[in-house]
Amino acid sequence: MKGGCLHRLIVSKLCFGLVVLLTVPIVVLLWEGAPVLTIFSTRPEQLKALSHGTLQQQEQEHLGPGLPGPASTSHTHKNCNYAKGRWVADDKRPLYSGNECKQWLSKMWACRMMRRAHFSYESYRWEPQGCEMPEFSGPNFLKRMRNQTLAFVGDSLGRQQFQSMMCIATGGKYSPEVEDVGWKYGLVKAPGALRPDGWAYRFPETNTTILFYWSATLSELEPLNTEGAVTSYALHLDRPVTFLKKYLNSFDVLVLNTGHHWNRGKFNGNHWELHADGKPVGNGSRLADLNRAKNLTLHSIARWMDSELTRHPQMKVFLRTISPRHFVNGDWNTGGTCGNIIPLSNGSEVLQDHSIDIPAESAVKGTRVKLLDITAISKLRDEGHISNSTFKKASTGINDCLHWCLPGIPDMWNELLFAQI
Repeated sequence: MKGGCLHRLIVSKLCFGLVVLLTVPIVVLLWEGAPVLTIFSTRPEQLKALSHGTLQQQEQEHLGPGLPGPASTSHTHKNCNYAKGRWVADDKRPLYSGNECKQWLSKMWACRMMRRAHFSYESYRWEPQGCEMPEFSGPNFLKRMRNQTLAFVGDSLGRQQFQSMMCIATGGKYSPEVEDVGWKYGLVKAPGALRPDGWAYRFPETNTTILFYWSATLSELEPLNTEGAVTSYALHLDRPVTFLKKYLNSFDVLVLNTGHHWNRGKFNGNHWELHADGKPVGNGSRLADLNRAKNLTLHSIARWMDSELTRHPQMKVFLRTISPRHFVNGDWNTGGTCGNIIPLSNGSEVLQDHSIDIPAESAVKGTRVKLLDITAISKLRDEGHISNSTFKKASTGINDCLHWCLPGIPDMWNELLFAQI
């Protein structure tokens, strides 16, 4: 386990009170000042050695807001920071046609088929500072991923990245040879469901599989009252979603994302109830704050993935940073808009060395999970959202300043992913 937890310093600060003591990993969650969550085993005499003051300090550092520590190399290759650079015009973009990629691209995100008149957002590429970028194309991607599986697990922004990759891999063309292999991963439409929990497709010529699994929080959901009129679910902050535990051995490249569902509206609407260490998180607990709850999940899954990478050293795992919203003068349901149509009107460069998604950067620090940092880059592209475009005859009156037009910004996320795999 060279390079893993067993060879870290005697006491190594990890997140949310995660501590590595001597040569035995221990994970402790402070809850109301007492250690109550142990993810890995430890000896009693070692547990006694933990000072209450040290744990409180770690809880404050990792549960609360703050600046990250020294620069992490988790999102760099050699001396390259792919998140630092500039947007440049490129007449070779987009990489596929939004009119033609109907087999893989949801109609609600295909802005070329909508009542939209401005498409200049399609004609830019990201140029990282001091990085060599391989030529990104469908054939090059499939060649690189021969006999391998790429899995996206996350929310609807993860689904956008998945659909973008499917369009790029096929050149946006109708591809009857591509096989639907969702059944291999339990991704079949349940009776009464609008859609399956995800999709998986195999390219026979290179034996490459690309899949997406919908998990808005990356956390395990456990039904609590299946006999009731409305089922509530325990959302276990310290347990990865069951799909990952079941199918992780099948993946060669894994991209995780979460973020926008961590709000009270989503939790109430989905009847999710916070749990940690198998117990409900009550009112007054620090973890009742959804930002802190999300941060615990990020740190928990990063550490769990790091432990799994000991057994799967060839697998590459990425935590994608949050995709920025651009609502102005309100939110999605209170009149918020994003009407800008001029590319790069807020600047074209990202100059900072750290991610502006501090919780995600902090979560992967000290692990072998890489950061796919797209937040600041995408923040410059407010003109690339769906906005008030629609394929319907009458507008809904609601602006979508969260999701992106495709082709569009998520194509760049995949280009940066390709450069790092």
